[in-house]
Amino acid sequence: MLRSVGQTPVAEKGEDPRVAELRAAVSRLRRELAGYQAEFRDRAIAEDELAALAAMVASGAPEASRMRRSLLLIVGSIGSVSALGQALMGVRDAVDLFGDAPRRR
Repeated sequence: MLRSVGQTPVAEKGEDPRVAELRAAVSRLRRELAGYQAEFRDRAIAEDELAALAAMVASGAPEASRMRRSLLLIVGSIGSVSALGQALMGVRDAVDLFGDAPRRR
């Protein structure tokens, strides 16, 4: 799916629009991470978890708790790389579309 900056993704026929949004956000972060030339210690963790998110999206029914775990690992591994911040926030926002995080008591 190709789209211009600022456009929202279009869901395929019968597809959950949240899944389309997550697919686009994960794809963008994967591209930006691949294009980021500097090495950092936890890059492999981020790449593995982005692949896991992409696989969940491909299944069409991602599990919210598993997505949140992947997101936490991604943030922990690349959260300090400011060049990837906007794309990372896109993934976070897309995961948030699947519901609120469980509250601690």
